[in-house]
Amino acid sequence: MTDAEWTLDRTYLGSSGEVRWAALGAPDAPPVVLLHGTPFSSYVWRGVARALAERHRVFVWDMPGYGASEMRADQDVSLAAQGRVFGELLEEWGLTGAGAEPAVVAHDFGGCVALRAHLLHGARYRRLALVDVVALAPWGSPAYRLLGGHHEVFERLPGGLHRALVREYVGSASAVGLADGVLERLVGPWCGEAGQPAFYRQIAQNDQRFTDEIEDRYGEIRLPVLVCWGADDSWIPVERGRELAARIPGARFRLIEGAGHLVQEDAPAELAVALSGFLT
Repeated sequence: MTDAEWTLDRTYLGSSGEVRWAALGAPDAPPVVLLHGTPFSSYVWRGVARALAERHRVFVWDMPGYGASEMRADQDVSLAAQGRVFGELLEEWGLTGAGAEPAVVAHDFGGCVALRAHLLHGARYRRLALVDVVALAPWGSPAYRLLGGHHEVFERLPGGLHRALVREYVGSASAVGLADGVLERLVGPWCGEAGQPAFYRQIAQNDQRFTDEIEDRYGEIRLPVLVCWGADDSWIPVERGRELAARIPGARFRLIEGAGHLVQEDAPAELAVALSGFLT
């Protein structure tokens, strides 16, 4: 697939609605699952996914309420719900049980989702890579808390003003700047009749309690873990990445120079090399 053709061609009906997903690489290759964060989608993984698919079976998905997956008014898109859905998908993909466990690579709040699924729901992984993840308190900028605390007001913004807000917000995740086409692909799902309220809904439903519930358990993790962090991440400081790696027994820390929070966009080659070495 080219970037313009990045399409999730399969559907799973889960406990929080329809989930769009796709798989790349040979069916009999070692499995890897990629988790995106907020306010993104699997699209940010496109380059890394193609690189890893040379040696792995790579599963990508848009979480409920994000990207191409279902968005609806009564939807539970909290981090707790995403953790449950991830467990459901592992069952759907046949990635549970001895010998079937996948490697997992998670970004932003996808890290919290993967950690919750592992620590609270018994999901088993071969390896775990955490890339600029939401895992340690405190998190959530003042602007993030403002949007979530007044989501009913922001949902009624004029469409043009809302689009400008989302463009600025998403763009700030990159240290080098996003190409217009990439930025538009990430902003597009959050616009329109379904997308605009969905953007504020997912912020309103997520708060620090979802990491508070598991933060004291990181020392229980007993599998190979790599923590990658963009050196110029303005959303979550590098110090959080170092602290997270120190809390997980045996975890390695890898700094990606010249990258912000969206390492996949700022330094995709460097990240793909780091992940490929860790996964193989």
